[in-house]
Amino acid sequence: MNNPTVVERFSEFYDNWICKLQEILKQLLHVSNQHHLLTEHDLQSLVSKVTTHLKEYYTVKWNLAREDVVIFFSPPWLTPLEKAYLWITGWKPSTAFKVLESLKKSDLFEMTEEQERKIGGLRMRMRMEEEKVEREMERQQVAMADSKIVELAKLSRRAMWKKNNDGEDYDEVVQLAMKDVFGGLERIMKASDCARLKTLKGILDVLQPMQCIHFLTANITIQLRLKQWGNNCQLSPDS
Repeated sequence: MNNPTVVERFSEFYDNWICKLQEILKQLLHVSNQHHLLTEHDLQSLVSKVTTHLKEYYTVKWNLAREDVVIFFSPPWLTPLEKAYLWITGWKPSTAFKVLESLKKSDLFEMTEEQERKIGGLRMRMRMEEEKVEREMERQQVAMADSKIVELAKLSRRAMWKKNNDGEDYDEVVQLAMKDVFGGLERIMKASDCARLKTLKGILDVLQPMQCIHFLTANITIQLRLKQWGNNCQLSPDS
């Protein structure tokens, strides 16, 4: 199931995607300092450009996950530090609201009561989605101790992948069972990604264009800094 082709293809895509994300961050930082020279349409166009780039990540991820979903639960293209902060193959939706809380402490970011109310409702809904995904992940993990899986493990060990007297190929039986396991992981991965995308869209829909710029800048900065710190840890002789 661990398909080197999937790893190579996604790693190449991810490296290019990160390079583009770094360029986007530079644009966001520039606009943050020069926003008085731009129209609301200009700001909205940049926000759309950023969200299109972020969505591209999930499009490619979902396409390749059909071939090897397991690799996305322990992605080799991430540093150990980045992996330590993963929540079911990505960032946890509730962290986006923490970013908003930090931004609200700045003089440049002030939300209206109506915005606060909408964000509060979105936060509650996304927390429920997080809990739903976590329950599904727990069910998936517990299912590995299912009597059928345990029996298959015993049979496959006993048969050593040879056919039994009835001519049944245990290798095929186990692969069929594991197909269900991988299918379950893929559904959970997509559910977690949907929660991330809903959170991102929900927040951006509530914020004004310049607030969106500040929010996206903070979010992307955190992601890139975590990668940088992770790379530094790997290079450190004391790590």
